[in-house]
Amino acid sequence: MTDSSATVRPGRHAEIAAGLAQVRSRMADACAQAGRDPADITMIAVTKTYPASDVLALAGLGVTDMGENRDQEAAGKAAEVAAAGLRPRWHFIGQLQRNKARSVVRYADVVQSVDSVRLARALANAAADREVPLDVMVQVSIDGDAARGGALPGSADPGAGLEPVAEAVAESPGLRLVGLMAVAPLGWEPERAFAQLAEVAGVFRTVHPGATALSAGMSGDFEIAIQYGATHVRVGSALLGMRPTLR
Repeated sequence: MTDSSATVRPGRHAEIAAGLAQVRSRMADACAQAGRDPADITMIAVTKTYPASDVLALAGLGVTDMGENRDQEAAGKAAEVAAAGLRPRWHFIGQLQRNKARSVVRYADVVQSVDSVRLARALANAAADREVPLDVMVQVSIDGDAARGGALPGSADPGAGLEPVAEAVAESPGLRLVGLMAVAPLGWEPERAFAQLAEVAGVFRTVHPGATALSAGMSGDFEIAIQYGATHVRVGSALLGMRPTLR
């Protein structure tokens, strides 16, 4: 939950600045090794469980994109940050229940975790009155484990196959299909996971050439994700520290 005040605590700004410097250095090194331009990689600061004051500190340090995974926390935090006069680009990255769609579209700029036709349609209905379309990434299941979320590549399942979900997004006026997102499966080596994801993304772009975003990699493995074509990386603890140490 957010703090009652969005004021950055003494010393916290310096801690976050140090974490950000380390992450940016890691990203620069990864891009150099992969022959990529760091400007082509968007870092999403995953601020779930961290207070609104941390979002303000990140924004003051030039971070433009924030990620949240629970609507109940994110809605209040986004409102608190807005009340402080800032409007970062909010990414909803967690599994989303359809009954939360109307709330999420009020503050989110991107939803990265659409993995069913029913969810795509719920978001489309909720986003119908937005001034600009809601950017959507389809979450891909790399290992086929439905419990962890993700549409299924190569599946003809009309409700949860990757292509049916993508089509449901693409045909909705209130939504804009921008790419794919995935989480490396538990127990998989990152190289295996991201290599497989890169293959899926390559095929996907032949059908949806405008959907070039690929969100993959977190604090411990984003360098490998960059090697395999990630355009967005989701970084939390490497920026902000482990939550129990912040209390």
